[in-house]
Amino acid sequence: MRALVYKGPGARQLEERPEPTLLQPDDAIVRLRRTTICGTDLHILKGDVPTCLPGTILGHEGVGVIHEAGGAVRGFSPGDHVLISCITSCGRCDYCRKGMYSHCLDGGWILGNRIDGTQAEYVRIPHADFSLHHIPEGADEDALTMLSDILPTGFECGVLNSKVQPGCSVAIVGSGPIGLAALLTAQFFTPAILVVIDPDRHRLEIAQCFGATHVLAPDADTAGLVKGLTGGRGADVVIEAVGIPASFELCEDLVAPGGTIANIGVHGTKVDLHLERLWSHNITITTRLVDTVTTPQLLRAVMSHKLEAATLITHRFRFEDMDQAYDTFGRAADTHAMKVIIEVS
Repeated sequence: MRALVYKGPGARQLEERPEPTLLQPDDAIVRLRRTTICGTDLHILKGDVPTCLPGTILGHEGVGVIHEAGGAVRGFSPGDHVLISCITSCGRCDYCRKGMYSHCLDGGWILGNRIDGTQAEYVRIPHADFSLHHIPEGADEDALTMLSDILPTGFECGVLNSKVQPGCSVAIVGSGPIGLAALLTAQFFTPAILVVIDPDRHRLEIAQCFGATHVLAPDADTAGLVKGLTGGRGADVVIEAVGIPASFELCEDLVAPGGTIANIGVHGTKVDLHLERLWSHNITITTRLVDTVTTPQLLRAVMSHKLEAATLITHRFRFEDMDQAYDTFGRAADTHAMKVIIEVS
């Protein structure tokens, strides 16, 4: 089969690899139909994720068809159309019983990280009964690919962790794919103010189309402008969706007393926490790796057209054009790429 392989920092290669085989009775082999590229894949290629070793097939998102199922798999059979969760969960360990699937003792984020991933024609899915979802007949495969990772991440790590409430004020720092996923799902809770902050004018225009009430380019007066929109208080909820020190420090400037900073961004360097200012402000700071516990809920929202997941997709490629897909996604400022769909079969 064809697969995109991580060759070490800065290097990837489309290769011929053996098709995966069942290693455990609860494994399934999925033939991919659609996959995509995540910002985390770019972090891997930069060398920011030491758990991903050279030789690993990249990718942790996709939809496909069950090709083979182990003898212990009860919920899926060959031919079933499935959504692959970016998080693998055994469903039995202490963390899984708490709904913290990202910390599963025999899973978590392993696809395209610690084991071969989904940017290939076939992928082995451990603990298939807990790590796959049935796709309803007639569903839009492109839209549902957004449910592998990006939409659950924005919803769980941003919106749910920050406890967005009706009538509250929300500021999202970063309007890349994850920031926009948080923007789309925050509207489930009807906040009064939804401010999106990003230096890219094109992305701000998209954010407005997606429901932002205000958009701002970051500058020296960003905090003042947000306070002006919120009666001088700051935002009740601030969602960090970039993953660099400057964006997190901006979040510290934006949050209102009693507010929450919900971090989504993948941080590769340390960030200063200004407790000299915030120690007395009743601030909550949350961190999380997506658990994908909300995937069934989001799947129903997509199928009922309450969540237009396909609006996140800007580019489509064939599998043999993976290099072009990575180049397009990696130069989003120039290409205006949000999410790309790669058609595998």
